[in-house]
Amino acid sequence: MIDPSLCQETVESSLVPIKHMIFRWVTQPALVLPVLIGFTALPWLLRAERWKRPITRIGVTLTLIYLVMFSPTIAKIGNRFLMVGVPQDPGQPADAIVVLGRGAPLRSSRVDVAAALWRQQRAPLIFSSGRGDALEIAQRLQSKGVPAQALDGEPCSSTTEENAEFTAALLQPQGVRRIVLVTDPPHMLRSQLTFQSFGFDVTPHISPLPGNIKNRGNQVLVLREWAGLIAYGLMGRYFARSASPEVPWANQTVAPTALNPSQSPLQAISAVADRDQV
Repeated sequence: MIDPSLCQETVESSLVPIKHMIFRWVTQPALVLPVLIGFTALPWLLRAERWKRPITRIGVTLTLIYLVMFSPTIAKIGNRFLMVGVPQDPGQPADAIVVLGRGAPLRSSRVDVAAALWRQQRAPLIFSSGRGDALEIAQRLQSKGVPAQALDGEPCSSTTEENAEFTAALLQPQGVRRIVLVTDPPHMLRSQLTFQSFGFDVTPHISPLPGNIKNRGNQVLVLREWAGLIAYGLMGRYFARSASPEVPWANQTVAPTALNPSQSPLQAISAVADRDQV
């Protein structure tokens, strides 16, 4: 497991808070609808006769599109289409099980799925990927009986692109090509295409969404994935990459001096992460 203190800020990760802030605002009808209504009504308040009808049409159209996007029916249809290109897991062995972090609410399901795949002897290694998730996932898997020597990961990635890039940088030099990829249904298609572009032979394995995620949360996930899927396509991230990526910290792990003899390596890594966050 990579020492979290070695993780470096990238342009991609530096933009994540800005993108999340914009997306959080866009997905709040209580904030967006007043803006759309105000935009629609503005020409009438200013008595701008020339622009009344065109701006009103635009405002009404945008409002209707926004309301339709957040309807439960559209979310179900959107989720179904996100799964159209995802094949079923045929159960074949792989070189590694790669578990993508997606935040605390989705973590337990991923751990359960990865542990079940391990018990089925699908691969000799479980690799967890994601800032804020990789260490916790590995620790939970160890508590479920997965031996520490079968666990690896990177706690540096902040996006799906970095999940794939950093995983490739660490695993491909070890000869890992066939992976079982674990993530939730809305996230799977974009993840599969991105990992394939880095040269992995990907077998998708769905981690179900928790039952406590309400319709609203599911709608947000689906909209986020459609936005990400289209954006990654426009950026050309589904085309094959020319070579395996290199990251400066790929061969560095927790220094021996950072380990407490009474701690497991995973506990020591977690301690380093907590110290660096203070």
